[in-house]
Amino acid sequence: MRRRLTRALLLAALAGTGPAGAQERMSQVGPAMGPAASAANPAADSRGADPSATDRPSSGLPATDLRAAYAGPPHTWPAPWIDPGVAFVELVAAPPPSPRSEAAVLGGRLFRDRMLSADGTVACASCHDPAHGFSVPERVGRGMGGAAGRRNPPALFAVAARPRLDWDGGGGVLSARVLAPLTAADEMGNAGLAPVIARIAASTHGLDFTRLFGAESVSPRTLAAVLGAYLETLDTPTRFDRFMAGDRAALSDAEVSGLHLFRTRARCANCHFGPRLTDEGFHNLRLSFFGEPGQDLGRLNVTGDAEDAGRFRTASLRHVSESAPFMHNGLFPTLEGVVNLYDRGGGEVWARNAQEAARPLYREAARRSPHIRALGLTAGEKAALVAFLRAL
Repeated sequence: MRRRLTRALLLAALAGTGPAGAQERMSQVGPAMGPAASAANPAADSRGADPSATDRPSSGLPATDLRAAYAGPPHTWPAPWIDPGVAFVELVAAPPPSPRSEAAVLGGRLFRDRMLSADGTVACASCHDPAHGFSVPERVGRGMGGAAGRRNPPALFAVAARPRLDWDGGGGVLSARVLAPLTAADEMGNAGLAPVIARIAASTHGLDFTRLFGAESVSPRTLAAVLGAYLETLDTPTRFDRFMAGDRAALSDAEVSGLHLFRTRARCANCHFGPRLTDEGFHNLRLSFFGEPGQDLGRLNVTGDAEDAGRFRTASLRHVSESAPFMHNGLFPTLEGVVNLYDRGGGEVWARNAQEAARPLYREAARRSPHIRALGLTAGEKAALVAFLRAL
């Protein structure tokens, strides 16, 4: 019964919707997320314990005082709440994307061309829709024949600068990943790259390749080059970028309050910092649904290391509001639900019995990141944080 209720109650409790009393019932269904560990959940150890009141930076400054506190350059801002060992880099405006070269323009046309798939029904943009933050409004992407993918397609803003791609980091760098969807059975379904190259060469795109690359024309190398050139252009300035560039009126009072919370009491800046608003690391939020039909153990599938069970890559928050639903499995349809997740201290991992709870893999899947703690944010603080996220 626990397993059947887990996902529904988790969503209801975190999103603040669903049947009346869902949060209370959820606390009765499984172990709490505080420092006390349940016998069925031994991995809720002190590394995830809530901080004492003296550890919590105050966020209760009036709007005028916050405006003044964030009026100068970042080195004059209030100190962020950063855990020991975190290689924090202060928030900054993102660098401009690469200019639209001829190769990028050609890559953009191919990105939207369904000819790249074996049956001509799926384009790169089918799972990374430019009109939806380069993701899809569904929990997972769909390939040829409507085949459901395993995870929510990651947004592609500033993707060229990321050291590891995919939610589990298995995609490597962009140059190694860009052609992989063409031959994935659940994506574009080609038996190999040769049929794709032949179709492109026989199309009007072939002339553009010859003009750009001479006798080599269309090849795996040149196809990867033009698609990569296009992906390098995928970012646009945001209101937060304007704020960081000196336009302090670019953010409202509520958004400045959200910025302060982001850096202090909400603890977001432990994992989301620097120009891409990510530490490029992998963290366990207890969203692996261990032992359930929807189980996904994340980075473990790449490294084989038990300690990576349930860890997923930190998403970049640039343009985050454009690509709902959120998380690797598209679990949350709104940013409010995401904020509730972090405020509560992460998700849940259940054990059916003591034997399962004693398994090393279970213990690792249930061990939340030490950066995740129950926060106790007020409704107003949550609203301010969401407002700030929408400005990123």
